[in-house]
Amino acid sequence: MEKSRHILVVDDDLEIRNLLQAYLEQNGYRVTTVGEGKTMNRVLEEQRIDLVVLDLMLPGADGLELCRNLRVKSKIPIIMLTARGDEMDRILGLEMGADDYLPKPFNPRELLARIKVVLRRTTALPFEQQESTTRTLRFADWSLNPIARHLESGAGLVVPLSGAEYRLLKVFLDHPNRVLNRDQLLDLTQGREADPFDRSIDVLISRLRRRLEDDPKDPAIIKTVRGEGYIFAVQVKAGNPLT
Repeated sequence: MEKSRHILVVDDDLEIRNLLQAYLEQNGYRVTTVGEGKTMNRVLEEQRIDLVVLDLMLPGADGLELCRNLRVKSKIPIIMLTARGDEMDRILGLEMGADDYLPKPFNPRELLARIKVVLRRTTALPFEQQESTTRTLRFADWSLNPIARHLESGAGLVVPLSGAEYRLLKVFLDHPNRVLNRDQLLDLTQGREADPFDRSIDVLISRLRRRLEDDPKDPAIIKTVRGEGYIFAVQVKAGNPLT
């Protein structure tokens, strides 16, 4: 039940904290609010939190640093609140491991919708994907360990992935040889529709190409289909279950 979900709101604006607490509690959630990182860490140690709403601009350690540190030790879903139009901060937030972002100012109803999508995506795994989460996925000269979330080349080189890179690569591995447009990629990786000015998917694809491709400017694995989207153009094989 949604009433069992505990949301931690981290924002130095008292008015925003009070507004979100009242609105989310009206919609059946437990809510704790704090104004900075030290208190956030104490709450996380003392209580079970199901999702963190984390503002980027905070006194002391900023949201990006807090997000990175939290992701190292926990898989708690994080929704980042960012300044409108600050695309680089949104991309950095995703790379640090945030599950989604919402630019300020925002409608609390939209945040509520994002919370529901992120919680649904992180707590309910579709049956057809359960097996692939415990199997090594092999493609081209690479293998992906879905538990450790790192790539390994045929020569044994281990390449760690950011949270955003891992989610995007996993979507491609689950849908090989199929054209996926930006709207579909955003929906599958972040559970939301694309903003016409949001280029985060394109940036992440460029980063993946630099990791995977011999020549990122002439990619053989993640190809662009002009006017349609992107296609993962190599065969994917699942290895033995990981133990």
